[in-house]
Amino acid sequence: MMLAVKVSLFANVALFTIKFIAMLVVNSLAIAADLGISCVSLAVSAILYYAIKMSDKPADFFHNYGYSKVENVCELIEGAVLIGLSLAMSFQAIMNIVRPEKVHSPMVGFICSILGILINFWGASFIIKLAKRSNSPALKAEGIHFRLEGYISTAITLSFAIYMVVTRTSLIRIADYIDPVVTLLVSALIFIPSARLMKEAFKKLLDASIGEAGQIDVLRVLAKHIDSYCDFKDIRTRTAGRKQFIELHLVMPEHSTLKSTYRIVDAMEKDILSSIPESDVKIRIEPCKKDCVFFKTNRKCPYEQQ
Repeated sequence: MMLAVKVSLFANVALFTIKFIAMLVVNSLAIAADLGISCVSLAVSAILYYAIKMSDKPADFFHNYGYSKVENVCELIEGAVLIGLSLAMSFQAIMNIVRPEKVHSPMVGFICSILGILINFWGASFIIKLAKRSNSPALKAEGIHFRLEGYISTAITLSFAIYMVVTRTSLIRIADYIDPVVTLLVSALIFIPSARLMKEAFKKLLDASIGEAGQIDVLRVLAKHIDSYCDFKDIRTRTAGRKQFIELHLVMPEHSTLKSTYRIVDAMEKDILSSIPESDVKIRIEPCKKDCVFFKTNRKCPYEQQ
């Protein structure tokens, strides 16, 4: 995971340098906005490094469930900062539509934006792959951020291409409006996924259940061991960063010994852990209270021989 953080930091430094040079030469609002995103990315990379190191700390006296939620906090911060940046960009773009400014050396901006596309999509592919492997929400957010920047760089590249074509035609008067209009488009591209990112992080901070696939995995394990217990109830799950917490109650036959019950519970916990890595499984045992359909209809309990 730390490899992904180092890749993120290296890519963000490279992108910041390229965009800073381009902004000084080109005088483009779209590139200035893109540079702002890179500034945010550099700060987030530093926060990400801290968040992942902290989330790996074991539970202690003050944090009995560990520090996993710090990754969700990182996710929330990244989404909030990007939304703020998109709103600021939109305001500045509207100002530039009212009073348009000339773009200088569009070819430099075009080349720098192509470099941005290559670095961003490479970084996104690498980081998202590691995020899926480690189930880290903070890395996933960073990968989405890189992919988003790749789309933004693509939009800016197209804007420079259109600008260079338009300035060679009779439509030269509209050329100065291309940059702020593209900046408005870029701000929309940032706002929508950032709002989704914030919503997802907020849900996890409110102890949202684990994903549907994880819940199905728990039910599969229960189905696998169905002959070993009478009933199950009160399944509760929650997500905290990479960690997934699973609790449930098992109703065991009245005659079950402590040793046989422990063996069943241990096997079930191992099966759940193999299906859902980075999970914390708690299974509580209850004896049969003789309130089932077999007892009520005076039928023989099917678990008596076990």
